[in-house]
Amino acid sequence: MVSAPDDNMTEEQKTKAKASNKKSKKASAKKPVAEKAAVKGSSTRKSKAPKTSKSQVTAKPKPKTYVTREQIPRMKLIYAEEVVQVLTREFGYKNSMEVPRIVKIVLNIGLGEALESNSAVGAAVGDLQKISGQKPIENRAKVSIANFKLREGSVVGTSVTLRGNRMWQFYDRFVNITLPRVRDFRGISRTSFDGRGNYSLGMRDQSTFPEIDYNEIDRMRGMQLNFVTTARSDEEGRRLLELLGMPFARVDEPVGAL
Repeated sequence: MVSAPDDNMTEEQKTKAKASNKKSKKASAKKPVAEKAAVKGSSTRKSKAPKTSKSQVTAKPKPKTYVTREQIPRMKLIYAEEVVQVLTREFGYKNSMEVPRIVKIVLNIGLGEALESNSAVGAAVGDLQKISGQKPIENRAKVSIANFKLREGSVVGTSVTLRGNRMWQFYDRFVNITLPRVRDFRGISRTSFDGRGNYSLGMRDQSTFPEIDYNEIDRMRGMQLNFVTTARSDEEGRRLLELLGMPFARVDEPVGAL
């Protein structure tokens, strides 16, 4: 504390003492205000909570969707419950992932008449879409060949690739409905494998498929079907398709044209 000015002090000393007293009073008055501000700042910093976005507040957990047995294709159930066990027992697989399965089915229609007829592409794409239930793609020529009057970029065919449940549903219809509709059918060839378990099959016309109305087609078109599997040999691929209902011809019987 600064002592009060004495009577023996000069006027200059008195004025200096008064000025020092005023400064000390101002400093003492400012300190509690600063301390209060610091306390308030610390309390507000501690009380601040992390901001939550609107998406976090309004977001709700999505309900779980369960696949029932009725929603699984019939042929896929047959493969999982019967075919896997038979193939494991016959070929001695140690793991269920080694068992061969069908990966995809590719349907292809060649359009040689597309160079002369503009409506051939649309008709073929429409037929293939009805058969497969999926939008086909147009295959175009990569090079020009003068002898065949072929130009680069012109449409030479259409194809569609089936996978998943749609593949199993098509396989079920093809084996149980389409092939029995073929006239004089005696089974399909047992040797149309490529050495790696993949099978190729040719159809003469599209009218054997139940989705095609014979009165609406413009002309008969051939079709090629490729069954791509994970089998490592033709024997495994043949046995897989045979267990799934593919009607292969017997060894001693001739194969009829489809």
